[in-house]
Amino acid sequence: MSDVPDVIEELERPRAGSVVEEVARGVYRVRDTCNVYVIASEGPGERTGVAVDFGSGAVLDLLGEMGITRITDVLMTHHHRDQGQGLPRAVELGIPIHVPPVEVDLFAAVDELWRTRQLDNDYNVRQDRFSLLEPVPVASTVPEYRAGEYGGVRLRVIPTPGHTIGSVSYLLERDGRRIAFTGDFIYAPGKVWSLAATQWSYTAHEGPAMVVLTSHLLRDERLDLLLPSHGSPMDDPEHALRLLADRMQYLVDSRRWHHWDLEQRLRHPFQPLTDHLLYNASALAYSYVLLSRTGEALVIDYGYDMTTGLPTGTDRAARRPWLASLPALKRDFGVRRISVALPTHYHDDHVAGLPLLREVEGTEIWTPENVAPILDDPWKYDLPCQWFEPIRSDRVLKLGEPFRWNEYTITPHDQPGHTLFQAAYELEVDGVRVMFTGDQQENLGIPGERHEILNYQYRNRFRIEDYRKSARLYKRVRPGLFATGHWPPRWVEPGYLEYLGYAGDDLVEMHEALLPLDELDLGADGVLARIVPYRARVAPRGELTMTVTVRNPHREPAEAVVRPVVPGGWAVLEAPAPILLDEGEERELPLRLAAGPEIRRRARVAVDVTIGPLRLGQHAEAIVDVE
Repeated sequence: MSDVPDVIEELERPRAGSVVEEVARGVYRVRDTCNVYVIASEGPGERTGVAVDFGSGAVLDLLGEMGITRITDVLMTHHHRDQGQGLPRAVELGIPIHVPPVEVDLFAAVDELWRTRQLDNDYNVRQDRFSLLEPVPVASTVPEYRAGEYGGVRLRVIPTPGHTIGSVSYLLERDGRRIAFTGDFIYAPGKVWSLAATQWSYTAHEGPAMVVLTSHLLRDERLDLLLPSHGSPMDDPEHALRLLADRMQYLVDSRRWHHWDLEQRLRHPFQPLTDHLLYNASALAYSYVLLSRTGEALVIDYGYDMTTGLPTGTDRAARRPWLASLPALKRDFGVRRISVALPTHYHDDHVAGLPLLREVEGTEIWTPENVAPILDDPWKYDLPCQWFEPIRSDRVLKLGEPFRWNEYTITPHDQPGHTLFQAAYELEVDGVRVMFTGDQQENLGIPGERHEILNYQYRNRFRIEDYRKSARLYKRVRPGLFATGHWPPRWVEPGYLEYLGYAGDDLVEMHEALLPLDELDLGADGVLARIVPYRARVAPRGELTMTVTVRNPHREPAEAVVRPVVPGGWAVLEAPAPILLDEGEERELPLRLAAGPEIRRRARVAVDVTIGPLRLGQHAEAIVDVE
């Protein structure tokens, strides 16, 4: 036991000359809790540096050894604590911190992770708890697929999921060499720093599969030098990454029943349905691409491209939109620009990639009028599966009115069912009439199953008659091809449209048999009152205007009485007055509140509702952040 203190002492005392090393001209490696790289600025004047990752912050004590006066910016490759536990030192000096967009909450709002992360009966095996202990202010999120300039140093940002879902790498061009700062994506040729970090869900293999895809994408960058956060510089990136892809592919296959050719998936994700219509089966919800003779493309839905599965959790850091399939689209089909994207509905697996597509490709988002309000203000509506931030529309499309895009005429149709806020697109391409229906039906991945299940969810505002109505739409349009979200495109065979009509009628009959509709029209979801917006922000003592929507379920006129329920210290400035509603009538009533003096997160507001003799109690709630 006597040698243990000596070992510890040696680990804590860096050897002379081993802490700072120049690995390329003006690029320094500082060995700390991770390798921190400092890129010196070029040109006349003060010689400053940009840090990639920050470790314990010891780099600030070693600037003199690099001939650098100060650090102008810190760029983080990912959120793990060994990469950035010293960031408070940067904050004290006013050094801006720039982080991957997927992981911004694990820097700026990491206290929320610690407050809400499930610990009991926990199946979430992601290493998100290897995060900072306290939040740090973030100056910006780095621009994926684009270049940014920091302290006079120009760096291109590449998404490199693998070690974490949101990891990025930074590419520097200097002296004719392409240098990549890869974080913990790769440790050495064919090796990673942590396999445990790549496990993103219980028993699955999303992370290792992403390592394979990312390795091939990094190979395409024709790099000259890899600089990892752990491990030594690698001057043969092609060999290092190829070996990693091969070894990790073997690991992926060891947990599957059959070989999953990930490189083939990356190189050829698009399958032609006709000469000018493609679908991308690598996406979680299929994306469809309409090709124009102009060289432009239009995409229908664009959520999680080139997915390997969904990691555990629904937080922002668990969801990675990226553009991995676009190089193949441009290379194989001559696409020079993706000019327009059309979402069928608002769910995240259909829209998550739209903002990135617009930022990187300049794509315009054209949205049906029944979907645009949801994307524009997700806090307003109590709906599942919404994206984290608003997605504004560049153009709002009228339902039932055809519009032109280059040589094509496209008609958006109202298509409630899977969700109330959903459209189907009708167009003709290469002599085939196609209907893009989103998630209206699906076979839930059942092998060989051809009678699709009606994919309704009550919280999506499903109504009993919706599938009957959509079946009538299909019979009127008579499409030859259904292009759907989660099962392969289906050529319409004889009897299929009749089957959908039967399924819609059957669904109505089941609900009529099970619900007391002859007494009370409670609807499919049983909700008779809602507060809008469902989520809101207000200042302490600030005023908040809301709307209560209430519907009469009785077969006769009835009086609706709505009584607000607010937290202690709040005031009701205007309460809804009692109102007489006709049979089935729905009305909007104003509600005006004043928040209390205390800062509170997710304060609850409710309304106690009585409609005629039906006492519903505190039937509807809303959430308010007082900040």
